[in-house]
Amino acid sequence: MPAGHRSRQRPGGAADVTGITLCSATSAGHHMTRSLLVTGAAHRHVRVDESTMTRADMNDQQRPTRARVGVVGLGAMGLGMARSLRSAGYDVGVHDLRPEVAAGFARDGGTAFASPAELAAEVDVLIGVVVNAAQVESVLFGDGGAAERLRPGSVYVMCSTVDPDWSAGLEGRLGELGVLYVDAPISGGAVRAAAGELTMMTSGRAAAYAVADPVLEAMSATVYRLGDHAGLGSKVKIVNQLLAGVHIAAAAEAMALGIKAGVPAEALYEVITHSAGNSWMFENRMAHVLAGDYTPLSAVDIFVKDLGLVLDSARPQKFPLPLSATAHQMFLQASASGLGGEDDSAVIKIFPGLDLPQPVNQPRPTGQPKKED
Repeated sequence: MPAGHRSRQRPGGAADVTGITLCSATSAGHHMTRSLLVTGAAHRHVRVDESTMTRADMNDQQRPTRARVGVVGLGAMGLGMARSLRSAGYDVGVHDLRPEVAAGFARDGGTAFASPAELAAEVDVLIGVVVNAAQVESVLFGDGGAAERLRPGSVYVMCSTVDPDWSAGLEGRLGELGVLYVDAPISGGAVRAAAGELTMMTSGRAAAYAVADPVLEAMSATVYRLGDHAGLGSKVKIVNQLLAGVHIAAAAEAMALGIKAGVPAEALYEVITHSAGNSWMFENRMAHVLAGDYTPLSAVDIFVKDLGLVLDSARPQKFPLPLSATAHQMFLQASASGLGGEDDSAVIKIFPGLDLPQPVNQPRPTGQPKKED
């Protein structure tokens, strides 16, 4: 059968195909998805409206036993992911360095744990949503770390943006303890995280997916399976962050030029978002600039880190990344100016002489704007 041809699905969900396998999967208490496996390409889960489900599908949806799930790291993304899992019917345990945040989540359903180790002992799938590799190391192997308490056959799902080689090594380290691993960087932002509509760029062993799949689906609109070993998910995330960082930097530069030239910021935004020069990052991040609101959803320092990883990944291959390098310098300049903790759209503040929009009902400051620590 030629690649690209779909066979008729057999009862039970699986179909034998050369090149493509079409199968059904359910996420407990959430939505029905179908998984498309393509030889040599990504494995993508695509939503299917529940009105298309057969009676057998409905029975299958009620049949699986839910994994016990824990989330470490309740920042903008992790808190949304924990909430989407709770909405999907999971009993979710959480841990965060800020006990009040974990306790706040638990008040609406779920359990707060004092350490990653205590949480790990109670779950089948532990999801780490922390900033970087150093924090993953602390969660797993630091004082009160989770690695020694995760039971053999349980799964650690790593959602941070990290060096792909480091991620591949972590799979081996956890494997020595009998713990399975999914390399699973995420994209979509806090709103989509809370709605269970993330994009997940994953790779890992089939045994890890067998446990974690329903949990991944409950948090996401699309789960891409990129390979059978860790690191490939992180490589794709690196490419994504290259584009995201460059697009934010370019959007800030364009908005800064327009404002400096005397174009009203609102008019500039309206025209560009309806023109060929628009991008998702321009539309999303320059809305923050228009509102004068630099509350961090993704901070300047995140792109200092992520674009640094982009450049580090290319250096051994002597692969030139001129746009990434320039964008990285822009975020570094913003961070060095005291803006590291502000929203990444604050990179626009590196341009001199701008009369930027101010928050509604807030008096415009005199002189240079105050910069946050």
